[in-house]
Amino acid sequence: MFSKTCEYGIKAVLYIAGQSLRKVRSKMSDIVQQIGSPEAFTGKVLGTLSRHGIIDSYTGPHGGFEISQERLHVITIADIVRAIEGDDFFEDCVLGLGICDEGHPCPMHHAVEPVRREMMDVLQQATVYELAMGLKNEVSLLMR
Repeated sequence: MFSKTCEYGIKAVLYIAGQSLRKVRSKMSDIVQQIGSPEAFTGKVLGTLSRHGIIDSYTGPHGGFEISQERLHVITIADIVRAIEGDDFFEDCVLGLGICDEGHPCPMHHAVEPVRREMMDVLQQATVYELAMGLKNEVSLLMR
């Protein structure tokens, strides 16, 4: 459903959030190991997330990545998707047509639109905090 970039971005943010709940900064090597992603690719994704204010990045011997306690409660999965994919994920035609709307629908438009709205609602309501708590409480996993 999500692009690989988005998958790695979401997993990385959730790992960083879990560590931030413990007041620990996440190192790149730990993130890569815990989410099973390539290091160079992950570095680019984390740079994008940092530029969009999703995560905080620190350099130096005590550097790493974290999310402030306050931000954990307000960042949603939709925010992460937007930072990585832009609004294309939520707005573009599923068949890739340049013009696709109620007035000029593609063959899939009317079938997909209700699902897209529901998915948008789910992603906008899912906070990083609640998902990180699921990881912390071992209700969910990032890797198998």
